[in-house]
Amino acid sequence: MSRAGQGRVAIVTGGTRGIGAAIVRRLLEDGYDVATCGRTAPDAPIAVDGRAAVFDACDIRDPAAVADWIAAVAQRHGRIDLVVNNAGGSPHADAATASARFSERILQLNLLAPLYVAQAAYPHLKAAGGSVVNIASVSAVRPSPGTAIYGAAKAGLVSLTTSLAQEWGPDVRVNAIIVGLIETETSELTYGSAGAQDRIAASLPLKRMGRGADIADAVLFLASPGAAYVSGARLDVHGGGERPLFLEIVKQEAGQA
Repeated sequence: MSRAGQGRVAIVTGGTRGIGAAIVRRLLEDGYDVATCGRTAPDAPIAVDGRAAVFDACDIRDPAAVADWIAAVAQRHGRIDLVVNNAGGSPHADAATASARFSERILQLNLLAPLYVAQAAYPHLKAAGGSVVNIASVSAVRPSPGTAIYGAAKAGLVSLTTSLAQEWGPDVRVNAIIVGLIETETSELTYGSAGAQDRIAASLPLKRMGRGADIADAVLFLASPGAAYVSGARLDVHGGGERPLFLEIVKQEAGQA
């Protein structure tokens, strides 16, 4: 099987579980050497055909730690071709009562950390003619009640994507993926019971929630020669998008008439 990533090196932040783990696995399948990071090591490394991703402990909210990690990856592998800024997230928090400390930490993880990683990797990406893929969210492009600061940070990440694409072209391409509603090992914490998830899936045009593999395939496309003229783009991977509530209200009203 042809492996387009053979001889190339990818960095994936937060690549030990969920979407990040799916991205790491897909890149390994494509032949990439993969380095990933997190604050705690996974129970077992992600491996494909005897080739495993290398894990390093790193708090990507710390720019000095990021610089050291990127330098170590470049020294170990000799190059960096792809950065996937995947680490992120937020617990539910009422915007009226969320502490300043909480908001700062969410901004650091979801906006500043991707910038730190991209900045540290830039010289290596430039030398390799590589690219950055930022994992954003539908929360960046529609209201995000309960996770307001997270949505604002992801909106900032989309803006950062377009600005870096302008500054760093033609040497480095920078793109973002707008991630929709995704099944993960913690889906119940986000979407509720299995029955609730089934109802959510039925409301989407493609009649299912997304999977980590869907995002991983989008990453692979954006990193590929097939996307050589794609930079500063926002690729929506959300199964057609969430159905507007007003349509359901209209439908219910019509049924009562």
